Amino acid sequence: MAVFMKTEGAPGSFHALQRGCTATWALTLFLSLVFSLSGLGHSMTKEDRHKLRDQVLEMFDHAFRNYMDHAYPADELMPLTCRGRVRGLEPSRGDVDDALGKFSLTLVDTLDTLAVLNKPEEFEEAVRQVLQDVRLDNDIVVSVFETNIRVLGGLLGGHSVALKLQEDGPYMSWYRGELLTMAKELGLRLLPAFNTTSGLPYPRINLKHGLRSPEARTGTETDTCTACAGTMILEFAALSRFTGDPIFEFHARRALDFLWEKRQRNSNLVGTTINIHTGDWVRRDSGVGAGIDSYYEYLLKAYVLLGDELFLQRFNTHYTSIMKYISQPPLLLDVHIHKPLLNARTWMDSLLAFFPGLQVLKGDIRPAIETHEMLYQVTKKHNFLPEAFTTDFRVHWAQHPLRPEFAESTYFLYKATGDPYYLEAGKSILDNLNKFARVPCGFAAMKDVRTGSHEDRMDSFFLAEMFKYLFLLFADKEDLLFDIEEFVFTTEAHLLPLWLSTTTRAWRQTNATAQPTEAAPLDDSNFDWSCPNTRVLFPNDPAFAQNIREPVRGVVDKNCPRSGHQGSTPSPSARSHPPLRARDFMANNAEHLDILKRMGVSLIHLKDGRVQLVQHATQAASALDAEDGLRFMQEMIELSSQQQKEQLPPRAVQIVSQPFFGRVVLTAGPAQFGLDLSKSSAGVRGLVALAEPINGCSEVTNSATLAGKIALMQRGLCMFAEKARHVQEAGAIGGIVVDDNEGSSSDTAPLFQMAGDGKSTDDITIPLLFLFHKEGSIILNALQEFQEVEVLLSDRARDRGEAPIGAKQPPAACTPPSDMVGVEHKIGEDCSPGEDSMSDPGAHRLHSEELEMKDNNPVAEPGPEPEPEPKDKQDQKGTSHTIESILSDWREDIEAFRQMERDEL
Repeated sequence: MAVFMKTEGAPGSFHALQRGCTATWALTLFLSLVFSLSGLGHSMTKEDRHKLRDQVLEMFDHAFRNYMDHAYPADELMPLTCRGRVRGLEPSRGDVDDALGKFSLTLVDTLDTLAVLNKPEEFEEAVRQVLQDVRLDNDIVVSVFETNIRVLGGLLGGHSVALKLQEDGPYMSWYRGELLTMAKELGLRLLPAFNTTSGLPYPRINLKHGLRSPEARTGTETDTCTACAGTMILEFAALSRFTGDPIFEFHARRALDFLWEKRQRNSNLVGTTINIHTGDWVRRDSGVGAGIDSYYEYLLKAYVLLGDELFLQRFNTHYTSIMKYISQPPLLLDVHIHKPLLNARTWMDSLLAFFPGLQVLKGDIRPAIETHEMLYQVTKKHNFLPEAFTTDFRVHWAQHPLRPEFAESTYFLYKATGDPYYLEAGKSILDNLNKFARVPCGFAAMKDVRTGSHEDRMDSFFLAEMFKYLFLLFADKEDLLFDIEEFVFTTEAHLLPLWLSTTTRAWRQTNATAQPTEAAPLDDSNFDWSCPNTRVLFPNDPAFAQNIREPVRGVVDKNCPRSGHQGSTPSPSARSHPPLRARDFMANNAEHLDILKRMGVSLIHLKDGRVQLVQHATQAASALDAEDGLRFMQEMIELSSQQQKEQLPPRAVQIVSQPFFGRVVLTAGPAQFGLDLSKSSAGVRGLVALAEPINGCSEVTNSATLAGKIALMQRGLCMFAEKARHVQEAGAIGGIVVDDNEGSSSDTAPLFQMAGDGKSTDDITIPLLFLFHKEGSIILNALQEFQEVEVLLSDRARDRGEAPIGAKQPPAACTPPSDMVGVEHKIGEDCSPGEDSMSDPGAHRLHSEELEMKDNNPVAEPGPEPEPEPKDKQDQKGTSHTIESILSDWREDIEAFRQMERDEL
């Protein structure tokens, strides 16, 4: 077995590490392979790789220029409406908005990306703009975690790169450490958050008023996520070592020390949420995804950057437990910290996609390849990683906010293996971004990966991380301004120099050329153990990675193979049969009945002809069979509930006329009557026209205008079915109802599902879709500007790489809307979305009718969501599983996702 990192050794060994193989610890992990990789299949030519590198640059320019042209100095770009997202002026998205602090977030977060992408002039200009325009004393409550990794990290990354460019010349000769001055100011504004008895930081702070004053509007929180408290050490330690002020590193270390002391001592795992005052675990589920992810990342990277072996020892302890309990190759499933053999959920979130990259840094390549391959197959099925997906790879939460974690792991695995397979994986990321996310004003997050609908959102991390990793994946060393191996990447992919491990002295602003003094001669005697031995990692087998991937490749389209936890031995029968799924069960199948018996499930025939299923875990053949039985019962109750009350999936309204050409897709609510778009391969396509009267509640007066078109109506005054009948009688081929509640949006409201009027609706044959006010306004504005707007109503977005069927191919230079002048328009290649999956439980709300508006009272709005309830403990000794227990599970999943949104973006 190869020893990748030393856990105890002679003094000075870390210095040997830094001098001997800096690259290994720069998180880029440039492992030099000792064998030819020509046998791995078709290698990518240098010319093809350079084309992809140039494509990355073009895509970055498209996103960055649109932010600067349409959004700056706002924090983020809203790419569908071509304007900036300013907190307080847009409808609140809840805790997600805590990342926004009116400090030009996207520009600060993108500083060192400009330098990595070999854009020194643009970097220099961006630094000048930050120094001129960005203020850090705004009266606004922000997330301590997000502000640290994005803004403080962005300032420190910019400072690090500025020093490097200044050292190498000829750029940044005027720079005197101004970004570091801003970073220290921000660090001081964040420090009051650490004023707790535990040392764990408050989750939020007011940049101007801190925590204690009445004007702060924060400081009453009691809980924070583990990652939120444990992802401070890199930025705060770098700030201390750049400035010479130890207070920042002191508080970050204290928080890490407290989390380590509060780990569950038997499992050596940490929970997801902790009380910052008492240290009690609030959520005891443990995984490597949302809420915990970067805590583990920063333990290992703190050792890399700071040279303190205590961090490495802690990481290794945690990692052993992760591989023992959480890792179920190729899956990574959350468990309970007190009962680590019991899975806490049956789905995974997309943030865990970073973990294969961390395993590469650790040197554990095999499981990294397995998990990455599983994730790659999920992206092939759904085009992107859904925000959460089940163990059988169905969509659990359908959003995708253009997260970079999969690209991150793809980059590290390519650098570790040299396998061109990962270049092809990177190419697929580029293709999907261009085909499905690219819009005239940038790149829009996916509202639903199943339908291809968009969300008016382009987070700063998309520019800070995605293009950085993809450029490095395809670039040559000669394409870079400096040696990337001299830096460690933070969780936001900001660059911190490795020389910080050898100094605590401040960088002197009075001396523009001051650099850290040369360290004393270092002892290289430990060089052999401090670098990975590639001959052991890849033992004379040019197809090493390919052989590991092959068994994983087919699992996404089939039931996931079960491997069980380490330390447990499943019965032979459990190994020879895949788990029985509720959707496949047949009561007259003898083999299925035998599997039920092994799982401890009894089948009882009732007098009325129905069949009742009851599980007794103690009667199962093994613990693994009992777990399968529990999952089978949950699936069966969920399936029964869905049959009792069908919930339709979302639909899509796609603007196909110029200058949009299908690149703008709006999430639409379905109707339980009229044409079923899921059964229409082509959908319904036509020009949009306003109905008169606009509410569609009486006989239409502009029938000649509506004939053969899609009628646009406003919600209110009558039932949805009545609107549909009126426009259908006028000759319309479809209808769109726009919400009359100004400011409503699919970004912040659950999907609206339209029901009939209690009568037969068989006479309605046209499709009717519902748009919230924000999405409807996009069509209304386009109609006002272009007069003729053509849309496609369908169950999912159609190909946006080519003009829609029957449409003329757009000209090479099409005319954009007036608010999109100068925006580049690109036609991609053909691609179709992945298969639809089951709709998210609890994601849709049924509205049985539209209430009449009387005496100026507004139309009744849906009531509040039910409060999430804690998951009831499962009785492993044998209890019937009721519908209420399943509903409780769903509520826990919903709350877990909300927590995931709060914990990390």
